[in-house]
Amino acid sequence: MVITYYCIVTLFIIAYLLGSIPSAVWIGKRYYGVDVREHGSKNAGTTNVLRVLGTRAAIPVFAIDFLKGFIAVSIFSLLKYDTGIPSQAWIVNMKILAVFVSVLGHIFPIFANFRGGKGVATVLGAVTGIQPNIALLCFAVWIVVLALWEYVSLASIVAGCSFPVFVSIFSGSIYARHGLSHTSISFLVFSFVVALALAWTHRKNVGRLLDGTEPKLNIWDYFSREIASRLGLAEEPKKSETNENSAENKENNTNN
Repeated sequence: MVITYYCIVTLFIIAYLLGSIPSAVWIGKRYYGVDVREHGSKNAGTTNVLRVLGTRAAIPVFAIDFLKGFIAVSIFSLLKYDTGIPSQAWIVNMKILAVFVSVLGHIFPIFANFRGGKGVATVLGAVTGIQPNIALLCFAVWIVVLALWEYVSLASIVAGCSFPVFVSIFSGSIYARHGLSHTSISFLVFSFVVALALAWTHRKNVGRLLDGTEPKLNIWDYFSREIASRLGLAEEPKKSETNENSAENKENNTNN
């Protein structure tokens, strides 16, 4: 049993270290010479990277943040080979705790002076490692809200609040996936905690939403401009606009 506890503690440490991988910080500094925590919303997350550095930086940041949450949870499946584990339900509960540990690593990363992001992509990846169907539903809610209102923070909060709703509906299938017959009460409680945690990490955004000062983000424009630039289809500035800009520059130079 001592070896079992040693393995569990080791897996939790790995989960924290995986969550601590500051993809936004490392990619920004390594390839752009920019610390995204000093620009934009000062958040080390996909949205701020998209605004500050563009889609080519944001896509790998999202992928890494998603995967580190997914892997941090999935490695706990190795416990099924340990004869000291009392039941499969116990493994599911360990996975739930691993979500918290990996997200804690993302928010307070040891590799980036404990200044990380809000953990949305990491939560999505971690939940996918437990119940992919519910994770997909929450992601669909996020996409719909973002498409309608163009507020990433609002989309994240609404998707987080929909999480316990979907778990309440499909909670029986959480344990059914692992060959168990009873409902996952721990996963239901966990879903409410995640919803509250996402609302808390976005509390400043909520204030800006209420004040009408929260910046919008049309993610489709970002991707369309990126595709156009790669295909060489980026629009040249119109001649009239160029002349207007030239006239303005001359006037500014005269005034100076």
